[in-house]
Amino acid sequence: MKKILMIAVAIAVTFSAYAQQALFGGQSIVSPEINPDNTVTFRFVAPKAIRVQVTGDFLPPQKMQTSFGEYDGPGYADLKEGENGIWEYTTASPLAPELYSYSFVVDGIKNSDPNNVYQIRDVASVTNIFIVGDGRGGLYGVKDIPHGSVTRRWYDSPGLKTQRRITIYTPPGYENNNQTYPVLYLLHGSGGDEEAWIALGRASQILDNLIAEGKAKPMIVVMPNGHTQNPAAPGESSHGMFKPAMGGGGATSVASMEDTFGDILKFVESNYRVKKNKANRAIAGLSMGGMHSASISAQYPNTFDYIGVFSAPPVVATMGNNQNQDAANEFMKKLETQKKNGYKLYWIACGNTDFLFNSVVESKKKMDEIGFNYVYRESPGGHIWENWRIYLSEFAPMLFK
Repeated sequence: MKKILMIAVAIAVTFSAYAQQALFGGQSIVSPEINPDNTVTFRFVAPKAIRVQVTGDFLPPQKMQTSFGEYDGPGYADLKEGENGIWEYTTASPLAPELYSYSFVVDGIKNSDPNNVYQIRDVASVTNIFIVGDGRGGLYGVKDIPHGSVTRRWYDSPGLKTQRRITIYTPPGYENNNQTYPVLYLLHGSGGDEEAWIALGRASQILDNLIAEGKAKPMIVVMPNGHTQNPAAPGESSHGMFKPAMGGGGATSVASMEDTFGDILKFVESNYRVKKNKANRAIAGLSMGGMHSASISAQYPNTFDYIGVFSAPPVVATMGNNQNQDAANEFMKKLETQKKNGYKLYWIACGNTDFLFNSVVESKKKMDEIGFNYVYRESPGGHIWENWRIYLSEFAPMLFK
């Protein structure tokens, strides 16, 4: 018995040692360190490295060329090696209040910051994040206020002949009352899924904080997966743990997001206490989700009183071939019907260096030709989450007035 007890103690000590190593092993390094003046210091241990850089959206952008066109990519800065192989870099000036993402590049190989546990996934990339200051940065943080709930649900989609995963935010107090609420349907871009607005967009923090400040009405926010070929985010379905791809990957779907959006409406209005009328429904999205929002609101022309199109042309491109021209003409007819039925707000927002900026400008001209009223918000910057978080924080307070 005594021998068994000694073995048990030895095992416990071994596990304790591993646990302590996980918690306290290695050097005690703070990275990133947000200094009192809002400059930020980054540190990375690499005693054998030749060059260590940090790359992130807090640095001046650099132009990048992709198959989608030219856009602003994250900048780079060199760290300086100090004692004990610790490389360090401090921003040249204070950073404005905001949520920022970054990674290290060590001798050409991208690395996460081992001293920062806060990470997010964007398509197939994982980056660290940090938040600076109050103001807009504070809007993205968690405060000591009432909080809403975020749930992942599965719904039947007869149009897609499958069950699909959806993320739903309910406002503070939803579970403890019998009130009915308005609904915002919030759609992601081509690189995202039903997790994108929660992880990258900080949607729950933004809504919690705006509602607590009395700047936005309590609302339910529904965040579906816009890639109809995939039932859920990577690793969250029977498709397994495949590598995420821009555009969602997967086989061609049997129907479009526009044609099957009614399945989502039916699920939400059958399972949640919502106000089932046009005045209490909004739809908005970024990039691909912005085009979905424009198309869905036109396809269901008497369903939404509030439409938000972020960093996307509301009108189908007319350049390239006759098929595109025919699609644009058909969409303009739907806009005419949407105009006759009426709506309260059609809000278009885009960064002035966004690779889709010129398409947005051309879309506005087409809408002007038929007298289609909209509100336009132009911001600095490109096709980036910094802009989309701003747009949500500005769009949500305008809803359901």
